[in-house]
Amino acid sequence: MSHDTVITPGNTEGIYGVIHFKNHAVGILPIDEDGCTWLVSQSRYVMGKLSWEIPEVGCPMGEDILEAAKRELREETGLSARDWQHWLNMDLSNSVTDEQATVYLAQGLTKGESNLEVTEDIDVKKVPISQAIDMVLSGEITDAISVAALMKYAATSRL
Repeated sequence: MSHDTVITPGNTEGIYGVIHFKNHAVGILPIDEDGCTWLVSQSRYVMGKLSWEIPEVGCPMGEDILEAAKRELREETGLSARDWQHWLNMDLSNSVTDEQATVYLAQGLTKGESNLEVTEDIDVKKVPISQAIDMVLSGEITDAISVAALMKYAATSRL
């Protein structure tokens, strides 16, 4: 975290704090030939609840973001993808943090074995992409990266 002394737009003195992240947020939207995707449910301590999300990972700065996405998709779902498309970039909370996110669309999927980390309490479910979009619209999916990825899919695809 850093603090800067600034002059505000109202020409008064102020202090601005910025939270700096050590990781780049990465999301993966896997879609198979039948129009299904995979969601993961994780306990989110900060929010005090379970959260349905697309697979996501924090990629340490300096590491290859696409490689982190490929590794996380395998770890959480057991899936590998033949085709990877850069899907979107996001500034996650640009009023107080410098955290950025990248989302990939993963297709040409092959099923294998998942390999969860010991700290993860993940449930995985395969659902039609239309159901995942309905989960966003009903408020069941609230994770920002998941919402953005699924809504872009809804806006750019014929469902």
